[in-house]
Amino acid sequence: MKRQIVLIASLVAGLLAAVLTRVYLSAKENEVATEKARLYKQFGTMRALYFVRDTPAGSVLSREDLDVKTVPAMGMRGQALTEENMDVVGRRTLVGRKKGEIVFWSDIEGGDPAAKGLSADIKRQMRAISINVTGSSSVSCMVKPNDHVDVIGTFNFPDENGKLKKGDLVTCTLLQNVLVVATGRDTAKSVTRSLGSSREGYSTVTLEVTPREAEMLAFAEQIKGRLVLTLRNRNDTSTERELPTVDFDKIRSEIEELNLKRQQERLTVDKRIGSR
Repeated sequence: MKRQIVLIASLVAGLLAAVLTRVYLSAKENEVATEKARLYKQFGTMRALYFVRDTPAGSVLSREDLDVKTVPAMGMRGQALTEENMDVVGRRTLVGRKKGEIVFWSDIEGGDPAAKGLSADIKRQMRAISINVTGSSSVSCMVKPNDHVDVIGTFNFPDENGKLKKGDLVTCTLLQNVLVVATGRDTAKSVTRSLGSSREGYSTVTLEVTPREAEMLAFAEQIKGRLVLTLRNRNDTSTERELPTVDFDKIRSEIEELNLKRQQERLTVDKRIGSR
């Protein structure tokens, strides 16, 4: 009889322990789920690739080695591969990784294609050239990668005998609608990877130009010309034809007419707004 009572008590104790263990594990699972939800809400999420099995160093990745799961984006963005990067299949791993670990660019032979440098972004038959700028010549350093600009130059042009006359300056538009590929060391890709932040100032701007345009800009800087950038609306692809060169005589003869035309256009716009 005693043996039966002891056996029943042991079974009850065992069941109670199992129930308590299950309750404890459920509580912990809820804590983990709550913490995961908090992290997702605080830092955002991304769909990252992970290894579905242990993968030794030097393995050639196959589609069966990878899958996608949702993870907090903090510390992952720009470093972890996403579901859009499934084209890494066929490349080798540099280090061994365990099942369930996130796939980082540093794990993959060749790394991030975006890290190959600016040359990968330059269109065929085009060239990148950097020009020196100041805050005032780059629209208070508000020119950013992927903007379009016009390049204006001011020079001392020589006379018919090849001599420069000090103070006899001429200004003209050299290039119109030029793509800015970098400001300082910031490119469009580097700014995107750093979540939109960029350096406060810069002393150079890199433009995408044709080889002949590159020669022109290089010569303009070599003769100590001052180059200024004017920022364009991103949707404006128009160009002005036969823009005149500007010197003191040009300003003196046309400044009154230009101001009058601007005032008339302003009045027309104001009347149009007032009639609505």
